[in-house]
Amino acid sequence: MKKYYSLYLFDFDLTLVDTTAVIVKCFHKTMAAMGFPRKNDKNLARLIGLPMNEAVGIALNTQDKDLIDCFCHTYTEIADRYMTAGTHFYPETLPALQKLRENGAKIGIVSSKTASRIEEKLQKSHCQHLIDHVIGCQEVATHKPDPEGLLKALAYFGVPKEDTLYTGDHLVDAQAAAAAGLDFAAVLTGNTSSYAFQGLPHRAIVPNVGHIPHVMKF
Repeated sequence: MKKYYSLYLFDFDLTLVDTTAVIVKCFHKTMAAMGFPRKNDKNLARLIGLPMNEAVGIALNTQDKDLIDCFCHTYTEIADRYMTAGTHFYPETLPALQKLRENGAKIGIVSSKTASRIEEKLQKSHCQHLIDHVIGCQEVATHKPDPEGLLKALAYFGVPKEDTLYTGDHLVDAQAAAAAGLDFAAVLTGNTSSYAFQGLPHRAIVPNVGHIPHVMKF
């Protein structure tokens, strides 16, 4: 018999919100401030969803930890000015979260972004009542595709794995869900194709989060 999940966990960037333009903007401004040549917008956009240190290493083609740390520090200062204002909920997001809430579900966010940045957006959008708990990059020692964040969410909510669905837009989200033993739903609002998700365990592949309230377990 099919039924709905009792806990819905979500990635944030490109899953619940569109941050492509502002993240690329912050990368460009950071690179300019540090004297690096301008990078291709599409190549930078493909880094969204990765842990920040990994994304910066790829963008700069370096493994120099001091350089990556310096870039991240400068990026954070720039993002403080632009990120929240440039973060926009997809039209389907808030109605979907409201529907899940009306169905009695618990809702959490597990993201590679800082929890404080996510919570700031929720508060400024007056929708913090739709999210019960946020786990960001500073709450874990290892990032996706490691399942640490998802396992911490399960422990916080006290909900069995079989009653939980994780939704994300990136392959690292699918890999983290598989490692945690969770059902996974892929949304195609990011830079990953439906074809790419086919090779990983998934309950559903849908265009956007508006479809998630209709995804049922068996």
